Amino acid sequence: MSDTPAPPKKKGKLAGLLVPVVGALVLLGGGAAGGWYATTSGLIGGGHGPKVDKNKPKLVERKGAGETPTQTDADGDGHYETTYFEMKREFTANLTDPNRYIQVGIGVATNYDKRVVDAVEKNEPAIRSAVLGVLGEQSADRVATVAGKEELQRRLRAAINKTLQDKVGFGGISQVYFTSFVIQ
Repeated sequence: MSDTPAPPKKKGKLAGLLVPVVGALVLLGGGAAGGWYATTSGLIGGGHGPKVDKNKPKLVERKGAGETPTQTDADGDGHYETTYFEMKREFTANLTDPNRYIQVGIGVATNYDKRVVDAVEKNEPAIRSAVLGVLGEQSADRVATVAGKEELQRRLRAAINKTLQDKVGFGGISQVYFTSFVIQ
């Protein structure tokens, strides 16, 4: 017997080329499949926008020039049409000051479709309760100023939108207006 080791077997040229080619095809196929999935599912590109809930109100676009109505939206940029709704009855609440009360009439504005106004009408008792709660936290000195009235409008808008969000799943009130305002 000879002590010389047997020479190693040479791999064929085909086997040496086959492994990198198959690996490259698997990587390219996986990348293509991943890219296709990402675009069709909306993860990237593909022109897919956010999912729109059909039950929520839509912003109402303002009509073109020369068409009515000509009013601008409550935010003032003129892009969306504004719908106004006046609450049926005035609100009367005690102020934090002893023997003082406030009585206000309220109107609201929205740039969304009729569903917001319908939700306000349907949920008026809950909205009235929220508004009375906010009014009862005020002092006569605070709401007697213009800045105090503006702050009260912001707080009332937040309370109304929160009530609508809790009751119907969307807010949509862009502004609150006083149609009457009395402090005694």
